[in-house]
Amino acid sequence: MNKFKSHFSFSKQERSGIFFLLLIIVVLQVFFFILKYTSQTVEGNLSVDKDTQVKIDELKAKSNQKDSLAMFPFNPNFISDFKGYTLGMSVEEIDRLHAFRAKNEFVNNADEFQKITQVSDSLLLLISPYFKFPEWTKTNSKRRSKSAITSSQEEKLDAFGEAYQIKDLNSATAEDLKVIRGIGDILSQRIVKFRNRLGGFIVDDQLFDVYGLEPEVVERTFERFKVLSQPQINKININKASAEEISKLIYLSYDVAADIVAYRKINGSITSFGELTKIEDFPKDKIHRIELYLSL
Repeated sequence: MNKFKSHFSFSKQERSGIFFLLLIIVVLQVFFFILKYTSQTVEGNLSVDKDTQVKIDELKAKSNQKDSLAMFPFNPNFISDFKGYTLGMSVEEIDRLHAFRAKNEFVNNADEFQKITQVSDSLLLLISPYFKFPEWTKTNSKRRSKSAITSSQEEKLDAFGEAYQIKDLNSATAEDLKVIRGIGDILSQRIVKFRNRLGGFIVDDQLFDVYGLEPEVVERTFERFKVLSQPQINKININKASAEEISKLIYLSYDVAADIVAYRKINGSITSFGELTKIEDFPKDKIHRIELYLSL
């Protein structure tokens, strides 16, 4: 009996150790309970009622919708099928615009755009503030209303109040262009060479495509030079021309031209310039420039 009892008898130090062990276990249990309760309380405080959550969701939806409808200035003459769709135009309205452009005609103002496409007043009111027409269309309008201005020149005043004439970018010589700060011998000759390869500038903004010409220099050039006379362009028929003929257009390399011919053989005739953007390595950012020199 004494032997059995000896197994359950502890010294004073052992009893103290057991007591502290039990105390630690109890403290840990209390700590975890408090931690769990606090977490639940915080989550409860952060929750919102159903009505508030609905309002939050509506605000998010409106924000996303606003972002998706963000628009930037664009030339309505070059609205593609996809662009027209995103603007809210119907297929018929887009086709009317493309049929008009196929005649090598250009829309010059919002009223003319509506007359040709037959878009509704509400849609025109929504998108027309973003229309951006080339400067030469505005110049043509001014020339019609000012008989004192010749067909190739316009008089302006410089920063010192002295009169000077706007010269035609399509007839300017390399020497003429060097009056612009930032354009020297090399750049002036490069501009003329680029213009000659194009057959002439159709819109002012093509000057931005000249290699090595900084945007701020281009803007300064526009103060003295504009596209005042439209060149006679022999458009390349994209459905009949060979790769060599297509590659004569400065915007397209021979490899891209060959890809266009290959695409045409596989898919048949190209029906819209937007199709060209499906071709690998095609300079999509230049499509609005390129189509000025092509026909279907």
